[in-house]
Amino acid sequence: MNHTDPLPLAQELIRRPSITPLDAGALDVLAASLGAIGFSVRRYPFGDVDNLYAKRGANGRNFCFAGHVDVVPPGDGWRVDPFSATIEDGWLIGRGAADMKAAIAAMVAAAARFSPEDGSISFLITGDEEGPAIDGTVKLLDAIHAEGERLDACLVGEPTSVDAVGDTIKNGRRGSLNAVITATGRQGHVAYPKLALNPVSPLLDIVGLLRNRMLDSGAAGFDPSNLEVTSIDVGNPTHNVIPAQASARFNIRFNMHHSGQSLLDWIEECRARVQRLYPGAELKVAARVTGEPFYTPPGALTDLALAAAGRTGARPALSTSGGTSDARFIRGFCPVVELGLQNATAHMVDERVRIDDIAALANIYRDILEGYFAQAQ
Repeated sequence: MNHTDPLPLAQELIRRPSITPLDAGALDVLAASLGAIGFSVRRYPFGDVDNLYAKRGANGRNFCFAGHVDVVPPGDGWRVDPFSATIEDGWLIGRGAADMKAAIAAMVAAAARFSPEDGSISFLITGDEEGPAIDGTVKLLDAIHAEGERLDACLVGEPTSVDAVGDTIKNGRRGSLNAVITATGRQGHVAYPKLALNPVSPLLDIVGLLRNRMLDSGAAGFDPSNLEVTSIDVGNPTHNVIPAQASARFNIRFNMHHSGQSLLDWIEECRARVQRLYPGAELKVAARVTGEPFYTPPGALTDLALAAAGRTGARPALSTSGGTSDARFIRGFCPVVELGLQNATAHMVDERVRIDDIAALANIYRDILEGYFAQAQ
């Protein structure tokens, strides 16, 4: 295999149906390619998830490429076999083409083309990004850190681009919190409300209390935080029965003005406040922080990414929009940015990327490597 060409490796990776948490041989393929260009490869299985850390070089700064080989299930309705890595009219089609096996192949191609005189290049690859993200990047980072590894900068290959490859670079992401509020009362006839206890009333009160707060007006690089109620459920098919239970679901996307814990504390304060107004009812909140916000301020790393992407003819811009990624875990170890292919078909039927764009991304990655290690001199 010509390792300076990302297309063959992208196809080989797509042909492995590595649906979370299955590896299906994808990491074997990647390990073989990295080994062929001089990387020392170590595997880190945790639970049902396999992970990989590879490194070439021992001295100087360590620039890390990070990503995941796991993919979401293909779903129905594909025109081609989703794991055939079909090439059609200049497009590479297959589950994981955009998110993010072709980007990993571009990283390998960049590393095959460039080796710093003083410094290290590494790969931090998980099989648990599309799943619960418990046995992947978090544990892998802890493991290599305990072994003395240090990351000085990191690029994650998530599909960040919109119209043209390299037009959007993520230098941050908002945090995310999911919650379910359950109110329990006492069922009864609507004509005799004193004999019942309507749980809808405390539920609406706490939802209103949560929604009425403006969380913030934005933060550096971020839009304002927002709370969105996504469902209110009573399950009551009749007009003349007061239900026994009602629930609501909501999500908060939050910027650097907040932490997951500060928002959890606020939600609990609201719950306790409303609970005091309805002593006979029971209000419970089940909440989980699925990601903390991260932000890499504009500086040396973002400048490198913007310059390299700009040489393709794109007009790159920094962004903190979108959902969460494993960069939220890496941010605690080193500066991190995300830069990858177009995200238009990620997770969709007939997921696809242009072959020319994979080549362009490999060139961007190679230029970032060259620029990064030139800065170290």
